[in-house]
Amino acid sequence: MLPIAAVLLAVVFLVSILALLVLIWSISSGQFSMGPGNSSVIFHRDEAGKVEDPASTHRKRDQLQQLLVGSSRYTTPQPPPEEDDPNSRRQSDESTARATRYLLGSACFWLVLGSFFGLAASLKFNFPDWLNQDYEFTFGVFRSLHLNLVIYGWVSMAGMGVCLWLIPRLLKTTLGSDRFALMGGHLWNAGLVLGSLGLFAGKSDGIEWLEFPWKTDLLFAFGGALIGLPILSAIKRRKVKHLYVSVWYIGAAFVWFPFLFIVANLPIYDGVQHAIVNWWYAHNVLGLWITPFGLAAAYYFIPKVIGKPIHSYQLSLLGFWALALFYSQVGLHHLIGGPVPTWLVSLSIVSSVMMIVPVVAVAINHHKTMWGHFAALRLSPTLLFVVSGAIMYTLVSLQGSLQSLRAVNTVTHFTHATVAHAHLGVYGFASFVLFGSIYFIFPRLSGRNWISQRLISLHYALSLIGILLYGGVFFYGGVIQGMQMQDASVPFSQIVADTKPYLWVRTVAGALMTLGHLVFVGHIWWVWYAPKSKRSFVPIAKEEVAR
Repeated sequence: MLPIAAVLLAVVFLVSILALLVLIWSISSGQFSMGPGNSSVIFHRDEAGKVEDPASTHRKRDQLQQLLVGSSRYTTPQPPPEEDDPNSRRQSDESTARATRYLLGSACFWLVLGSFFGLAASLKFNFPDWLNQDYEFTFGVFRSLHLNLVIYGWVSMAGMGVCLWLIPRLLKTTLGSDRFALMGGHLWNAGLVLGSLGLFAGKSDGIEWLEFPWKTDLLFAFGGALIGLPILSAIKRRKVKHLYVSVWYIGAAFVWFPFLFIVANLPIYDGVQHAIVNWWYAHNVLGLWITPFGLAAAYYFIPKVIGKPIHSYQLSLLGFWALALFYSQVGLHHLIGGPVPTWLVSLSIVSSVMMIVPVVAVAINHHKTMWGHFAALRLSPTLLFVVSGAIMYTLVSLQGSLQSLRAVNTVTHFTHATVAHAHLGVYGFASFVLFGSIYFIFPRLSGRNWISQRLISLHYALSLIGILLYGGVFFYGGVIQGMQMQDASVPFSQIVADTKPYLWVRTVAGALMTLGHLVFVGHIWWVWYAPKSKRSFVPIAKEEVAR
């Protein structure tokens, strides 16, 4: 066990040294400068004080403009530091359009497929004898497919697509060639297809979050590297002096993920050692891969929609660097009570509690930016999804720090509360932010307006009710389950019986979210293939498309 701990600590040490060098460079190059206009770098010079949401209607955008600019809390943002905008919005968006469409289209396909596997896995709790004759239809296969397709298919591909689209806008440049990103997307999809077939064939590696056969992992490694290359190249060719905080999150995610993925897939672990690496990797994928995508998007779309910079640029940088410093050793609190060194688990608990620092920094920033403007949520679909995701980020992160404490973990571990908590993070936070991002991006990518505001509202309602049932009622059921398991006088059969109603809540919640995904993807399909007269019934002004 000690060699494995030594490997992990050595990796963390090397990454820390690398991060320290980057920190030194960022200070020396003025990236920590709080000068006027640095938080306004996301705006072009003619966008100061103007709202923008392509997912909304003309009438609602006008109302949004009047609502925000007329507010006593609204202050006109300072112009960005650049004298001229080297590239137009149109050039930036066009350079990423093909690759972004491919990544987001793929993500939508895997979202629907992964949702059905999740729903089928949930139904097996209610009907244990359903489809139990063949290995391919067992709970273990359905559950593994759901987890891997949602994490690597939906969240990862949608996150990479959103970031690929954001980078040229944030750096006021173009992506350059999109060939590498497209090749990377093909390899990533090939990994998902072959990995899923492998699971059906019983070739699982048996490690949670790493179930796909290790041979297909090479496709993810090369695919992710190819998608990250043009992003890192664009950072090098940037036309802005200051790197906005979203760029830090995106760039770091594409540096952190290869370290995590390669170390976790090294064929040198077994037994308890593998469990340590497993939870080190699984939690870091959540915190250092998925979370940066969500926060990068939230830090762009919230101020962009309301035409006002974030509340405190200092807090945004504090949040990023605190995440980088504290998150890497969080995951081992999942092994509390296991046969691992106590100091290793204690180190993880301390890191988990320290995560309160970046979470509170992000929460203050997002919520203070919106303070006084929450009425805007009814006028902007993008804002509604992204702000909902930001609120759930705060709640689920503080919940995670609390659950890492030994006294709480003793109750919630090995219960459905842990499953509910994971869904709050991946769905309530990351997926909601990604949904909102896609509602903003799709009209810019396609030149088509959303056809039905009612379908957007229906998608939001189904998703919100689903995740509140999952993260609220089902989580409560898990806590009750854990408290009963602590009571030796309660028979285990009684605990199982008492859990049944909550398992139905889980199924109903999953069905609502799956239905919401069908509405979301079906709406995209409708807009893409509808006649021009249908999809343009609320036209976007030509000059607005061109920005």
